[in-house]
Amino acid sequence: MAVRAVFFDFDGVLTRDKTGSLTTLRFLASATGIPRERLQEAFRPHNTALNLGTVSHVEVWPAICARLGRQIDMRLLEAAYDSTPFNEDMLAVARELKRRYAVGIITDNKIDRMERLERKSSLGAVFDPIVVSSRIGSDKASATIFRRALDLARTEACEALFIDNSPENLVAARHLGMQVLHFDDEANDVAGLRTTLRDRFDLEIEAPPGAREAGPGLTSA
Repeated sequence: MAVRAVFFDFDGVLTRDKTGSLTTLRFLASATGIPRERLQEAFRPHNTALNLGTVSHVEVWPAICARLGRQIDMRLLEAAYDSTPFNEDMLAVARELKRRYAVGIITDNKIDRMERLERKSSLGAVFDPIVVSSRIGSDKASATIFRRALDLARTEACEALFIDNSPENLVAARHLGMQVLHFDDEANDVAGLRTTLRDRFDLEIEAPPGAREAGPGLTSA
């Protein structure tokens, strides 16, 4: 079935960090001098609830600070979000695809982070819809988030392609009938991705001269 919509994961695909937590913790560690491991330990109990939108950072911040034994200015979170390293080559792929296809984001993420980045980086100019786990109360372990994205894009599952850097995040999408593609964020072979999109999924996109038929780490199902 021809692809009419392409959905990208956010962290590890459209950004150069594997997860948003990595971006946030790295910045906070640098800004506060607190070791990243201690920060991770303080945030970990709240991560799932934050990604599902059942709590907010405002609600859990006192507990995080108590665990650290130190009061941290919550405004540092916004600065941490702003430090997100975008994958410019992948964004160029999305912009090119947008000329002919629906292009969206499906991500497990914190609502305040995505709202900040949508506003600061004008993500909506390229991606529509942007479906965030904390907005709908469901993550990529369930088909719910993918159904929401398909409904918003007015696309059937078999006509949609989802790209993610975590193989486990492709399972529910595949079972729903979506076409899926694993992107190895460590290899970051965007040139190979372009070739795969063109040759394997028959998408109209330019591939760099001499690109391989399929780059390392690119697997589809």
